Amino acid sequence: MSRSSLGPRRPDPLAPEVYRDLVRRALAEDLGTGDVTTSATVPASAVGRGILLAKSACVVAGLDVFREVFAQVAPSVVVDATATDGDHVEPGDVMARLRGPAAALLTGERTALNFLQYLSGIATLTRTFVDAAGEHLGVLDTRKTTPTFRLLAKYAVRCGGGINYRIGLYDGILIKDNHIRLAGGVVEAVRRARAAGPALPVEVETQSLAEVDAALDAGADIIMLDNLDDETTRRAIARIAGRARVELSGGMTVARVRTLADCGADWVSVGAITHSAPAADISLEIELDAA
Repeated sequence: MSRSSLGPRRPDPLAPEVYRDLVRRALAEDLGTGDVTTSATVPASAVGRGILLAKSACVVAGLDVFREVFAQVAPSVVVDATATDGDHVEPGDVMARLRGPAAALLTGERTALNFLQYLSGIATLTRTFVDAAGEHLGVLDTRKTTPTFRLLAKYAVRCGGGINYRIGLYDGILIKDNHIRLAGGVVEAVRRARAAGPALPVEVETQSLAEVDAALDAGADIIMLDNLDDETTRRAIARIAGRARVELSGGMTVARVRTLADCGADWVSVGAITHSAPAADISLEIELDAA
């Protein structure tokens, strides 16, 4: 993990294998035995064109997934993106222009928009938290993601300027309250994690100053301050005094992150950016192409 920095975000593109099967299954779910409305009302020979239009201010994420939907419906559909993932767009901005079989544009429209609106919503809410956190507090995501959509959601977090923490249970040690109870205490839980041998930093979730002290005594690399009030949070950070890195968690609103941005913590984790982000308002407006 590293600190977040302000400015345009240009995350590395997603590998197609991350989303190709998700798109296939989403189309199968929507199409079933076929698009009966389009088949009945639009001639197979009709050619259409469309514009992908932002209806609300948002941060773009998922254009490659949007394009993949139409590639699977009809490879002849051309999607010419005028925006890039990580861009901030305003209402009325054109994000892409499309041309191809009119029936394919109609059939793929909702599935393509569902992906794009969902991912752009995550990116937009993430950017709001990143801007509130400023230059000194990195915004982390969590594992609170829709099952099977985690890699897409975490990509959208990167588009918004956030930082991916654990992808799953396999790539980070986070000792939470239930681990502590089952292991018999903070010190014993950390000892067992060290003895198990994974070359990973050990993080401990703490919910009181006494648990902060125990995590320090155990030699934790990272201490999560979970659901502590602002005054106790600042006392805990003063007590840690640089001996471990600090993550804030629990009940984090944009206003609270702004208040705590200068408290000396390293990161704030916000589950809401992936489990409660409202979908971005984006539309696809289609018409016959007379060319």
